[in-house]
Amino acid sequence: MTTEPVSPVLTMNDSRVIPQLGLGVYKIAHEQAADVVATAIDAGYRHVDTATLYGNEVGVGEGMRRSGVPREELFVTTKVWQDDHGFENTLRAFEGSRQKLGLDYVDLYLIHWPAPKRGLYIETWRALEKLRSDGVVRSIGVSNFHTHHLDALLAETEVVPVINQIELHPWLPQREVRAYGDANSILTEAWSPLARGRVLGNPVLDTLAAKHSVSPAQVVIRWHLQQGIVVIPKSVTPDRIRQNADVFGFELDAHDLVAIDGLESGERTGLDPDDNN
Repeated sequence: MTTEPVSPVLTMNDSRVIPQLGLGVYKIAHEQAADVVATAIDAGYRHVDTATLYGNEVGVGEGMRRSGVPREELFVTTKVWQDDHGFENTLRAFEGSRQKLGLDYVDLYLIHWPAPKRGLYIETWRALEKLRSDGVVRSIGVSNFHTHHLDALLAETEVVPVINQIELHPWLPQREVRAYGDANSILTEAWSPLARGRVLGNPVLDTLAAKHSVSPAQVVIRWHLQQGIVVIPKSVTPDRIRQNADVFGFELDAHDLVAIDGLESGERTGLDPDDNN
């Protein structure tokens, strides 16, 4: 029997809600994805984040069905890759994703990267607007957008993204992008919230973990949550999946938050969005 949902929800600017804690499935093999997703849902996750690029949409959909949790209680995100930018290409790419997932609709569809040198992300966004109006996508957003990409999008289109999913962790807190989102009612979502595990092993985080009798990863996930950020840690290990969701029984105090803020270095684990085309 599955457990009850573990995560609170945040309200997006289209009045729909998103579970604040989700499961990321980047670089999880197609053959493994169904087991990982089913395990996570059994542990109380209700939000799964995938993408065309990941090559595991079939497994994600299978894991959702295998869980036995009603579709309407689950939230799934997928993304259009930059090779499919453009109006018609995006519509075709979405239908491919929907078929692989085996779903009637997707809760959130994102432009994965702006790919600014291609100059097509606004046209791609218009395709997302159509998918939303057609009812096959409930909410639409972006990923890896700098503020200048968002400026261009908001100046030329009608629908404000509900979310901007960006690399965000203690090394890279993305204050400017988050402030822009707050000012424009765009939620911020963190990918690579643990800096692909590289932020762990830091003595500051070790000290805070000991203080709260939790793991350093739980401290970092809690840091995201307390700032109103949607966070999608990835793991394939059942015990770690459950541990990453067990972050609601403690609270970081003001001194803890200041200590974590001091880890900021500006270091990225992925590409700068202006360089990924």
